Amino acid sequence: MIPAKFDYVRPGSLDEAVTALADGGDDAKVIAGGQSLLPLLRLRLAYPELLVDVGGLAELRGVTDAGDALVIGARTTLYQLVNDPLVAEHCGLLAQASSGVADPAVRHRGTLGGALVHADPAGDLPAVALALAATLVARGPGGEREISAADFFVDYLTSSLEPDEILTAVRVPKLGPGWGYHYEKFHRTAQAWAIVGVAALVLRSNGAVAEARIGLTNMGPTPVRASAAVTPWAASSSSRDRCARASASSISASRCRMA
Repeated sequence: MIPAKFDYVRPGSLDEAVTALADGGDDAKVIAGGQSLLPLLRLRLAYPELLVDVGGLAELRGVTDAGDALVIGARTTLYQLVNDPLVAEHCGLLAQASSGVADPAVRHRGTLGGALVHADPAGDLPAVALALAATLVARGPGGEREISAADFFVDYLTSSLEPDEILTAVRVPKLGPGWGYHYEKFHRTAQAWAIVGVAALVLRSNGAVAEARIGLTNMGPTPVRASAAVTPWAASSSSRDRCARASASSISASRCRMA
C-alpha cells in the first residue's frame, strides 16, 4: 500500500527539530531509523502530515559513561548497542536483547529511541528498559524532562511523550558486580515479533539473592514489570536449584494473577 501524502523536513540541529515538530502540531511525527514507523505508514495505520527526520543529528547518537549510569543517544542503532564495549561491560542485558531483534539489516537501521517510542508491547527493548529501571530524556519547546521507564509506556503503541517532544537519550544505571541477567523470548521465526519474552536480572550477595527484577514482553497492552513475581526470590539462596524453585513459584503466582 502507498502511504498517505506528507511533508518532510530534515533539521540540522536538535533545536531546529524541536521547533519543526512543535510547528507541525499533532499531525507531525519524528522519524529516525524508520524501522517502526515506515511499516505503519505503508499500511496507513499512521498518516502524519509532516515527518521530522532526525536521522542526521550526530548529537543523538553514541554511548557515554556518566559515572553510575550510561547515557545512550536515542539515535544509537541496535547494532551499535550489540557491539559497544561500554554497553557490554555495564549493561549486558541491553546488548543481549538487542542482538536478537529482527535481522542484521533492521539492527543496522533501527534505533533504541525508535524502539522505545514505538511502545509496542511485543518489542524486546521496552521490557528490558523496565527491568533496567531506565530513565528516558525528552526535549520539547519548554526544555528537557526525564521520564522513568515505569511511567513512559501508557497504552498500546502509546508513550507519555508529548506531541511536541523528542526523545533524546536513555539513561541506564550500570549493573555492578554481582548482577546476573538473561533475556529469553519465544518466537516462531527468527525475524518475528516475540510471542512472549522475559528480561530477568538478579543481584547476588553473600550467597543469596539481594534483588531480582523481571520485565515481560507481549503480556499486556504495555510492557510489564512483574514486581510481585520476584517476591519468592527475596533473600533466597542464589544456587541454581533454589533459583529454579523460586522461578517456578513466581510463574505460578503470575498465572494466577493474570487468570
